[in-house]
Parts: sequence; structure tokens; C-alpha cells
Amino acid sequence: MVKVHPTALVESGAELDPGVEIGAHAYIGPKVFIGADTIIGARALVTGHTRLGRENHVHTNAVIGTDPQDKKYRGEPTELVIGDRNTIREFVTINVGTVQDQGCTRIGHDNWIMAYVHIAHDCVLGNQITLANCTQLGGHVVLGDWVTLGGFTGVHQFCRVGAHVMTAVGTTVLQDIPPFIMASGQGAEPHGLNVEGLRRRGFSAERIAQLKRVYRLLYRQGLGFEAAREQIEQWWQSERQAEPSAAGDRASLAGDPGSLAGDPAGDPASLAGDPASLAGDLACMVEFLRSVTRGIIR
Repeated sequence: MVKVHPTALVESGAELDPGVEIGAHAYIGPKVFIGADTIIGARALVTGHTRLGRENHVHTNAVIGTDPQDKKYRGEPTELVIGDRNTIREFVTINVGTVQDQGCTRIGHDNWIMAYVHIAHDCVLGNQITLANCTQLGGHVVLGDWVTLGGFTGVHQFCRVGAHVMTAVGTTVLQDIPPFIMASGQGAEPHGLNVEGLRRRGFSAERIAQLKRVYRLLYRQGLGFEAAREQIEQWWQSERQAEPSAAGDRASLAGDPGSLAGDPAGDPASLAGDPASLAGDLACMVEFLRSVTRGIIR
């Protein structure tokens, strides 16, 4: 059964699955779909061509699905697609996409989006991401799975942040951050692997040691970006041959920024690799490095 507070406004045309709850003075636009058991808090606004999956919780005064803050936008019917089990806290703002990109902002599953976060048009977020208070994502930003951005982190438009990255409070991201790395500063600089985060996610000591070797190739051996990438690719190829059935043996490593876009239900593809495979870790890094257009943090 759908529960709608008497003071809420749900426009004709909106679709609400069973178990949806709409709080006091909330507004749901006519082109919105809300999946089962999702809760929309008091005074929240969900509008635009927006689709939310199951068991999301949108808290008080969040503003979801509004027009992009882009002067080129002319009212085109672009979209926002949000997956399942996301927590979206107070005063979060998330915009729909633009026709200059894929026309869709996408957010995956099980993400924790804290108060005052802004997610701009055409961003693509994976799964299990934590965005601490006041994080700001410019347009066209891509975040891999298990990213944690500290409070007041700002990510410049078109930047990519790889899987398992963690940033410190107040970090300014002006270039891409490769997977597995910790970063901080204005602009961001690398400060080793996100070792504690990897341990918590079940990475073995051996895998972490090998990822430290990747880090050294990128940042500690005086190699240029292209030379480091070539060495990592060669290493991945050897591991791929040793583990032919591993998740790292992918059909394509084109590095398409839209590869996280997933299906229309908002299920982004994972950039995390096989959780028990060094080949998968290396594939994750190779895919990311092949897609770099803004350079990586140094």
C-alpha cells in the first residue's frame, strides 16, 4: 500500500510502487517513477524525468531531478536514474542530464549521500559510494564503486575518480584519480593506497602488496604516464593469461566513460574487478588509465 501524507502533492502521471511513503508537504512531479518501499521525506521535491529504484530513502528538503545548471539547457526531456537502497540526506540536490552528454544522470545502488551534497548533470556514480557532507560534483563526473569522498570535496567537471578511492576533507579534484588511491589537497595529490578501505572490503595482504607495486609504477619510479601505463598493461596481460577465467579477462577495456551507465533500471557496471582476483584489480586500473583525458593527479 502507498502512503501519501494529506499535505503532500503527487501530480497526475507519477507512478508509485507498493510500499512507497511520501511525507508531509513533499512534491512528486508528473514524470516521476518511485520503486517499492522507497521513502520520500517531508518537504522533499522529486521532479523531472526521474526514476528511483527500490528501498531508497530521500530525506527532508532534498531536491531531486531538477533542471541542470547549464546555460545550454533548453528544456530537453533528459533523465535522472537512481538505483536501489540509496540514502539521500537533507538538502541534497541532484540534476537531470543534458543532451550534450548521454542525456542522463545515473546513480547506482547502496550509496550514502550526506547532507548538502550536489550531484550535477550527467554524473555517473557506481555502487557503495560515500559522499560526505557538502561534497560537490561538477557536470559529467564519473565515480567508480566504493569511492569515499571526504566532506567539502569538490570534483571538477569531466573528472573521473576510480574505484576504492578515498579523499580527505576539503580536497579539490582537478584531474582524474586512479583506482585504490588516497588523495588530498588543493589540487589533489596522491598519498598512497587506500589500504584500510581495501582491507575492510576483503582484499588480501598479497593483493594489497601487488597494488602497492602498481602505485610505485605510477608515482615512485620517475616514469611518465604513458610509460607507467604500458608497464601496468603488460603486467595485466601476464596475469590475465595466468588466470584465464578471472573477472579481469574482459571482453572490452575501451574505457568508455559511459561504461558505468548500465541498464535503464540504473544498475551500473562495476569497475571494482573480481573481489578475489589480482587480474581483476589490474583490469580495473588498465581500464581507468586508458580512459584518462584530463591527466591523473600527481
